[in-house]
Amino acid sequence: MSLREKKVLTVSDIRKILPHRYPMLLVDKVLDWEAGKKITAIKNVTANEEFFNGHFPHYPVMPGVLLIEALAQTAAIFAFMSADAKLGDDAIVYFATIDKARFKRPVEPGDQLLMEATLLRSLRGMWKFRTTGSVDGQVVVEAEVMCAIRGSVEKQ
Repeated sequence: MSLREKKVLTVSDIRKILPHRYPMLLVDKVLDWEAGKKITAIKNVTANEEFFNGHFPHYPVMPGVLLIEALAQTAAIFAFMSADAKLGDDAIVYFATIDKARFKRPVEPGDQLLMEATLLRSLRGMWKFRTTGSVDGQVVVEAEVMCAIRGSVEKQ
């Protein structure tokens, strides 16, 4: 079964799509996705995350920039999975823009961040998404992000 035929992606599958590795790989599992529509993924926030050593030692909080990066990685996975083309081994998704970012509450060790990206539009390798991150049903971060696919692409 090819990756595009799967609805649930493990971290092993995700590593085949994204070039990120620890400590920068911030998506643990894709729970569901529908080409051209939406993706849902999770990040398990653990106490042993490297950034908690300095942000902040007495009140550990996941940095906002990493929350946005996790949302962008979720969107990038979705762009790869939804691309109406065969992507070469050198294809990569770059984070292009961020708009309307809002942080609602801190994300702490032990939280499970549920991330969703809904496609707003795509055109010539550029993909714009509305993204949200929630913990226990409460939105903690939201933003519009744009990603760009670059590298060799062949029409199917």
